[in-house]
Amino acid sequence: MATDTAAFTHVQYSWDDAVADKLDPVDRLVYRSNILGADGRITNTGGGNTSSKIVMPDPLTGEDVDVLWVKGSGGDLRTSKRANFSSLYTDKLRGLQQHYHHAPERGPKTAIEDAIVGLYPHATFNLNPRPSSIDTPLHGFVPFRHVDHMHPNAVIAIAAARNSERLTKEIYGDEVIWTPWQRPGFDLGLILERICKEHPNAKGVILGGHGLINWANDDKACYELTLDLIERAARYIAAHDKGEQTFGGQTYQSLDESKRHAVLAEILPWLRGQVSQHRRFVGTVQEDSTILRFVNSADALRLAELGTSCPDHFLRTKIKPLYVDWNPQTEDVPTLKQKLSAGLVQYRKDYAAYYEQHKHADSPAMRDPNPTVILIPGLGMIAWGKDKSESRVTAEFY
Repeated sequence: MATDTAAFTHVQYSWDDAVADKLDPVDRLVYRSNILGADGRITNTGGGNTSSKIVMPDPLTGEDVDVLWVKGSGGDLRTSKRANFSSLYTDKLRGLQQHYHHAPERGPKTAIEDAIVGLYPHATFNLNPRPSSIDTPLHGFVPFRHVDHMHPNAVIAIAAARNSERLTKEIYGDEVIWTPWQRPGFDLGLILERICKEHPNAKGVILGGHGLINWANDDKACYELTLDLIERAARYIAAHDKGEQTFGGQTYQSLDESKRHAVLAEILPWLRGQVSQHRRFVGTVQEDSTILRFVNSADALRLAELGTSCPDHFLRTKIKPLYVDWNPQTEDVPTLKQKLSAGLVQYRKDYAAYYEQHKHADSPAMRDPNPTVILIPGLGMIAWGKDKSESRVTAEFY
């Protein structure tokens, strides 16, 4: 039965049987990964991973063995090649469960949780040099042939909501199970294995504050399920959109494009110097209608102070952005610079206090205390990174 690709309006359907049918099973996994990663609404840059369990001849014995091929550490799904996937004997990976259960303490942040990652190379198939990621057990312990783990915008909005569990039930019924946020790793893989046993008809899991993982025994079906689950979340959000009253309505109006660019041209060289005391930054400006609706809104300051809701984004966006409460209709550029200067001073103090409150004896040194995301009414967002690529990804993540 042909897929109704027109049903997907919030994601791009890209599967082409004419392409996929010419590929071997591993290259089909690469193909699936590339087309999933090509749509930024499905997963963010460098985020998400995919896997397939494939029967292959053992290079030593010649006997057929079950091999987990899963995106390894580093890289991006959109551009991943075969070399970006690690391969492990499925039975050896699952055999590590016995080793894990013998540990005196188990669970997130325990010694065994970190130590067991060092044992993954002992399960490597065919001397594959690609390191396995910490998400490997999430794929290996799900008893289905194909697994997609994505970070879709629409699903993260559900996963990071205060009433995430209720929303998951409302949108998906019993097809998708909700589980609270937990650091990815071996224990989370065991949780997913248990969910599959307790809910044999479930098709996936919403990982609270994190994203989506789903599965199928056919790779194309897994791809289409991924799109369907994202589409359903996006449609739910669209149906509940408050329109002009989103974010409490608009307090400020955007400057017209020529005026915006004139103001940005005046402040950006100066602002770059202000945030580059510790390392040189490159900025990316985002001024589309979506970000302008947010920065101009009545709730923007309050929501910005809440910080980033998805823990995976912290490394790019830091815990929160700097929001500068500048009135583009009544205040001038010198006033904007004054408010930016004061905001940067306070942000650095707040960041240092945050670090001191949460650091441990083995914590790394405090990072650069400057913001990587700055929000300005009437202008938009300025994201910072060590180069153009990093600043673009920072903007994407926020």
